[in-house]
Amino acid sequence: MTHSHPRRSLTEHTRAAKAVRAGLSAAAALLVLGTVPALAAAQEPLREPGPANWLFLTITPGDGGRGDTRGDGGQNGTRGEGGHSRGILLTCDPPQGHDRAVEACAQLAKVDGDISRLQRLQSDNTFCTMIYAPVTAHARGTWGGRPVEYRETFSNSCALAARTGSVFTMDS
Repeated sequence: MTHSHPRRSLTEHTRAAKAVRAGLSAAAALLVLGTVPALAAAQEPLREPGPANWLFLTITPGDGGRGDTRGDGGQNGTRGEGGHSRGILLTCDPPQGHDRAVEACAQLAKVDGDISRLQRLQSDNTFCTMIYAPVTAHARGTWGGRPVEYRETFSNSCALAARTGSVFTMDS
């Protein structure tokens, strides 16, 4: 019995060779293009994982360790159990951390995370008692990739709220 092998015509062979070359060229292009993003990523500085805009907020009754510990525990839940510091993590991508996180993040966005500039946003219609019951507010974190460090002592919790808006509001 004789087996006959069908012969390919020259054009079929040429077409197959062109298809193989085109496939190899495409594969090579994909390999080159795939390394470009990897090289760019390797040259970028490493970033901390997690949200870009976050602050760890604490409120301590008293003058922040300067002697007076009469913190009033008044409005906005500024006093923890036994007059100890209360702290909370406020994140803004998405806003969460306390009941007024959306409002606090919007206020912080208006001042680019600079808490000391918040007073300019607040209404001048807030009247606080002249009772001295100091509270110290402290914020530490990052905003827009920059470190944030803020500490200020207020005469009472009303003055704190009047100057910092919703940022230091803590759930009671």
